Amino acid sequence: MMNPTRTHHSVAADEALGCDKVRRTSSSVTKALLLALSLPLLAQAAEPLPSWNEGPAKKSIIEFVQTTTTPNSKGFVKPAERIAVFDNDGTLWSEQPGYFEELFAFDEIRRMAPQHPEWKEQQPFKAVLENDHQALAESGMEGLLKIFMASHAGLTTDEFRNNVQAWVSKARHPTTGKPYTEMVYQPMLEVLNYLREQGFKTYIVSGGDTGFMRVFAEEVYGIPPEQVIGSTFVTQYQLKDGKPSILRTAKIAHNDDGPGKPESIDSIIGRRPILAFGNSDGDLQMLQWTAAGTGPRLMGLVHHTDAKREWAYDKDSKIGRLDKALDEAKQQGWTIVDMTSQWGRIYPFEASATEQQQ
Repeated sequence: MMNPTRTHHSVAADEALGCDKVRRTSSSVTKALLLALSLPLLAQAAEPLPSWNEGPAKKSIIEFVQTTTTPNSKGFVKPAERIAVFDNDGTLWSEQPGYFEELFAFDEIRRMAPQHPEWKEQQPFKAVLENDHQALAESGMEGLLKIFMASHAGLTTDEFRNNVQAWVSKARHPTTGKPYTEMVYQPMLEVLNYLREQGFKTYIVSGGDTGFMRVFAEEVYGIPPEQVIGSTFVTQYQLKDGKPSILRTAKIAHNDDGPGKPESIDSIIGRRPILAFGNSDGDLQMLQWTAAGTGPRLMGLVHHTDAKREWAYDKDSKIGRLDKALDEAKQQGWTIVDMTSQWGRIYPFEASATEQQQ
């Protein structure tokens, strides 16, 4: 029986309160359900290096980053000193069946050939035009240098940049048919992003031409031009038709390979890296220079062991030879990235191992 002391308004208020409790309960259940559904996705998004298989290489990278970026860690490194350097050819993108910059130079010779009819009878240009690999190999380093001078020098920095950009936009890899800028390693892209998210500054330190790499490095790797270090030509300021420009002369200013790498790191960056990644003997001195510093250090080598998904080569290869650096890496306990076992995915355009199984 209804309590005679209660009014009609109080009953309505109780009913409204009950409805409000139902709405709050329903809202709480909905939020809890959404949270439960989103947790796996959040965990997946937060997981560093998703294209890396669980193993010693991934473990060493993550532990190194955690050690150097955790404020109360004994190995904490201030953000300004978190310098990471990476070789390009064979470390960030492929280098087979030839260095991509060499393939650019060959294509440039073919493009320029109509303006140089004499090349039809002159080596090594004749070998390039006739696709004569044996004659090209016989021309050796001297022949290759002539090709590079013809395709890389005697033009302004803007002209060279435009030539590279035009080539990058249309050239395709001879094996995969993909643009060369897609022949990059997804696991290494993840390392670059992971490091930057943790306050690291990432640099390219490569034997390739600085001007060549700067055309695509920021778009492909997220590395701005001022953080790209490579081999350089002697340049000359000139004023032509009232317009200033920088001329690339036919003289090498710095060969950024082998010992040239730590030399350029010291002169341009001015800080010793705490992390360095390479893939060949040409990176050995850069790794040694990094290892010689105090505090936490990580030295890594990409070991090309996957002939099915990429290429397999090391000590006997003429391109990207990995011999002395591999031996020292084993002796010193550096991080060796076995491409077959450590990488679940190699290129951004290929499916991961998990996706392939579905």
